[in-house]
Amino acid sequence: MKAMQTTLEKLNSMPADAFVTVLAGIFEHSPWVAEIAAKKRPFSSVDELHATMSQAVEAAGEEKQLALINAHPELAGKAAVRGELTAESTREQSGAGLNLCAQEEFDKLQALNTAYREKFGFPFILAVRGYDRHGIIANFEARVNHDRAQELRTSLDQIYRIARFRLDDLIAQ
Repeated sequence: MKAMQTTLEKLNSMPADAFVTVLAGIFEHSPWVAEIAAKKRPFSSVDELHATMSQAVEAAGEEKQLALINAHPELAGKAAVRGELTAESTREQSGAGLNLCAQEEFDKLQALNTAYREKFGFPFILAVRGYDRHGIIANFEARVNHDRAQELRTSLDQIYRIARFRLDDLIAQ
């Protein structure tokens, strides 16, 4: 199930509210990023659009960055079990095989989610495309040992990777 595509030319010419609606899912539950980008059109490339959106997050300050990080679901977490993920997150987690976890893997992910959130105060973020569940668990186990500043930076960088994958899926090139 692939996202419906548009073109950069169409995005550049849309009314601002339509632009925001189309790009609202690029940064999880954070349409404010698309609202900022809408004011900076036209974009000559997906690279420029992605850089503008990422820069909006960088300039937003830690409070808004933490809200963006916290808008992301835990990997194989309760929202996934209840079927409450966004279409984008569902595709991404399923593509990495997280919907196929054996009970032991699922339990390990639940324990890691809990330990990570208790330590850092936000969910573990990983652009899972290109990973299988074993790679995700290994990445999770390594990162839970980092310090908070390192994980805040890593989480934002992973969100930018996720956003780029989503833009590439959305915009026909």
